[in-house]
Amino acid sequence: MDTVTETVPQRPEPVMTPDSAFFWEAVTRGELLIKQCSVCLKLWHPPRPMCPECHAIAMVPVRMSGRGTVYSWTMPIHPFPFGFAAPPIVALVDLEEGPRLVSNVVGVDPRKMRNGVRVEVAFEPTAGGKAVPVFRLAEGETL
Repeated sequence: MDTVTETVPQRPEPVMTPDSAFFWEAVTRGELLIKQCSVCLKLWHPPRPMCPECHAIAMVPVRMSGRGTVYSWTMPIHPFPFGFAAPPIVALVDLEEGPRLVSNVVGVDPRKMRNGVRVEVAFEPTAGGKAVPVFRLAEGETL
């Protein structure tokens, strides 16, 4: 009988599309890249084939600082989330540069979690050897 421990990555693999491949490849390298329109300079996420502001198709990936603030959060309890040893904290994180990401906040007691917490990106492995961006408390942030 196999015993699964917390050290064995169980997170599901990311779903890669032609529009999001640059994002997931960067995450595997430990970078957080977001698309920016080459025409109007709008940053957006999730990746799409055209700018949501001006509808241009010219875009470039831009490296983000990885710093942000939790806008809102929740914990899915039922049904139990697949690929997690415990229910994760799912958060909307506003990056300093503007875009908002849906991710997990890790290393935080959910009883102390709150909106407005400053966080920074980290990367956690998936079951198949890739990675996903998650967020931890920013240096100096306390709950």
